[in-house]
This record gives sequence, structure tokens and C-alpha cells, in this order.
Amino acid sequence: MDENISVVNSQDPAPQPVIFNPDFFVERLKHERPQVFTELVLSNITRLIDLPGDEFAQLTGEADPRLPTAHTGFLRSFNFLKRKGKGVVFGAPLTEEGIAQIHQLIEYLSKNLHVEGLFRVPGHSLRQAALREMLNAGTEIDLETGDFHPNDAATLLKAFLGELPEPLLTHRHYHAYLKIAELTQFDEKGNKTSVPDKERQIETFQLLFMLLPPANYSLLKLLLDLLYHTARNQHNNKMSAINLATMVAPHIIWPKHVQASDLQGNIKKLNNSVAFLIKHSQKLFRAPAYVKELARMHFKGSTTSQFTDGLALCGGGAHPSPSKRAGGAVMCTDGSTSSNTHTELALRELYQQVSSMPESAKKKKLIRQFAKQIPGTPLSDQQTLYSNRKHRRSRSFGGIRRRALGTQGPVEKSSSSLVTPGSSSSADRQEKEDSSFGWDSSSLKRMCFSPTQETSV
Repeated sequence: MDENISVVNSQDPAPQPVIFNPDFFVERLKHERPQVFTELVLSNITRLIDLPGDEFAQLTGEADPRLPTAHTGFLRSFNFLKRKGKGVVFGAPLTEEGIAQIHQLIEYLSKNLHVEGLFRVPGHSLRQAALREMLNAGTEIDLETGDFHPNDAATLLKAFLGELPEPLLTHRHYHAYLKIAELTQFDEKGNKTSVPDKERQIETFQLLFMLLPPANYSLLKLLLDLLYHTARNQHNNKMSAINLATMVAPHIIWPKHVQASDLQGNIKKLNNSVAFLIKHSQKLFRAPAYVKELARMHFKGSTTSQFTDGLALCGGGAHPSPSKRAGGAVMCTDGSTSSNTHTELALRELYQQVSSMPESAKKKKLIRQFAKQIPGTPLSDQQTLYSNRKHRRSRSFGGIRRRALGTQGPVEKSSSSLVTPGSSSSADRQEKEDSSFGWDSSSLKRMCFSPTQETSV
């Protein structure tokens, strides 16, 4: 009898849980097709905010950022450099290694959110100097020993952010942040109000954050999450979102080497923007739904959106190969007769929905667009009435087309279209969408609208 008996477990090991990443295709598009990804994001940013040519060039990195400058000149810049010498972590460009060190402060602060005046009350200078030296040396620190106070960690975290060579939110995005602060709602007549349009602001921030460098994105997410939970404990620490924004905005969004007087009337916009980021931080680090859908369609080879609301302009049988256009637009290029008929029927249904909308400037612009570019609608006979009226076009939007098309020569207006996610209640926003849709039934191509566009129009 064999004494060396081995027992073999015939059962398979338990399957590992599958972690679902809703932004998987977005991240894949960003890494595998960075130009397509960037054009898609930029085209939707310019749909939401109006960036003139020079500001758009700064956003894309084609031009150096034009920022407010300090009136104190050389002396202040010299003193700034003299006071804050560069180190491995402090004063050095942002890296994942540096974030790993600073994360020790963030983790410690997350356990001490009850401390009154957190991020406002300064800590002890000698303790901060010792802690700074340990972080610069790459030391793993046990902050729970009681040698340091939460105010030391909070003050040092602000110092780290303030000593970065560039603000955490970057100089390239500076003008875009100012424009986001100006996004407001529109009334039924299409007139601009003073009520902030939170949904459009969140959407624009989501898109802008997708363009941040990976290290900036990682640290910003950690920081805003910490500030969000700090503000939720304001009944103990007396630090609301606007109070926290006042403390950290100069370190993460203000241009470098400037004082409050150099920013003129933009201080309130910048501080309020940071307060908005703190309040809505749990929504900002995810891709908009239409970007997820377009990224999925790009890799799945599908031209039919998963969203079903009765106006699927990209319906049909077999999946034709999608064709990418300037700005990351995906168009269905099968050109079948049945698909063309489906498109015409869908456009007529879309026209009926537009006709049933309340009277507003937005409705008038849509009606003009139908009458001008879609023959066969009831208003096609009135096309001459609007023939002399021209729509304004965003300079930045046209810049996307020229850069994306390169040297391919002139392109007809009917062949240029971007996938845009939803129609705004504003007349200004609709003008941009009208000029970007480029509807033309003669091309017999089907454009993939996002679900929010279909329902809102």
C-alpha cells in the first residue's frame, strides 16, 4: 500500500470577481487612439463653452498660455524662488512617486476631519519643517504617533500644491475655467439668466479633466475627495466648501507668481469654481454617457447606440463599418436604400417634435435649420425666407476641422459633423450645434445622435 497518498481537490477554484469599469472603452480609446480621443473631447468642450481662437490654441497646447502677470516684477519672483528651494517632492514636477508621498498626508487628514479650522489654522513651523524633510527623503511616516498635528499636515499639503511648477489644474485650462463659471441657464424665451447651469458646468469639467495629465488627474481626485468629506463635516470643523475653496484655490487654480490684485475681477469666479468642484467632486471623475457610448461603438464596430428612445438614427440591420470624421465623429457609411428611408422618416419625426416645442429662440433656429437643409419638410418652401440669415460659427470649432482634416483639401459643409451630446436650452449653444450638425439629406448618411440630443430636440 502506498504510504504517500496525495489528495487532489478536483473542484475548480472559486472564480475571481469581475470588476466592471464603466470607462473601460474610454480609457482604451485614450491610450490606443489618443488623437481621436482628444478631438472628440475638444469638439464637445467647444460646444459647451465659447473659446476664441487664441484661447482654444492655449487649451490644445498649440500656443503658450497667456496669463495674468504680477505687477511687482522681478523682485517678487526672485524672493519666491529664494524662499522655496526645490526638493525631491516639494517644488519638483508632479510625479506618481511624489503623489505616493503626499498621499500619507491625505490619508492622515481623512481620519481627522473633525479638527476645527482644518486648512485654515496654520500648524507649527518646526514640526512642518521636520515633516517636509521626511517627505522629501521618501520616508514612510507614521503620523499616528502624535508627533504631528492635523494642522501641520494640512498646511504642508497646501505648501506642496503651491510649490508645484504649474497649478494642479494647469495653465492651459485657465481660460476654460473662467468660461465655465459664466455658464448660466436660459429662460423660455432664450434669454440668459443669472442662474448657474450646473449640468453643463459638470459636463464641461468632466471633459476638461479627461485632458489633464495622469498625475494631475490622480492627485486632483484624491484632493477633491478629501475636501468633499471635510466640507461634509463642517458642523465640527467649521469649514464649508467656499471656506475650503478660499484656502486652496490660490494653490491649485490661480496662475503662478501672481497676487490677488493681479487677477482683478476673476478671483470670485476662480474661488467659486473650486467650491463647485468640492461640492460635486463625486460626479466629476467619470466620462459623460455619450463619450462612453461613442468609445464603445468605436471598438465594437457598431453603429447602433444602446440607448433606445424611439429616435435611433443609427438603426438598421447588419453593422456597417463606422467612418471617423473630424472631431471624433462617427458616421454610418453603408448608404443602403432602406437606411436612407429610415433616416428621412426619423428626420420627419424629429421635425414634428420640434414643431410641438413652445415658442422660443431655440425653436426658431431649429426650424430655420430644417427649412434650409432638409427638403421635404413643411417649411421647405420657406427656405428663401431664411436664406439671407447666417449662423455664427465658433472659431475654435472650425479650428478643429482644419487641424483634423490637414491637407485633404476643402470639404463640403454637408460632410462635416460632430457627435454632440445634447441640446442646451440656450440660443447661443444651439447656434453652435446647428453649425456643427451639417444636416444634408442628399448625402444619405446617418448620423449617430446621442440619447440626450434625441430626447431634448
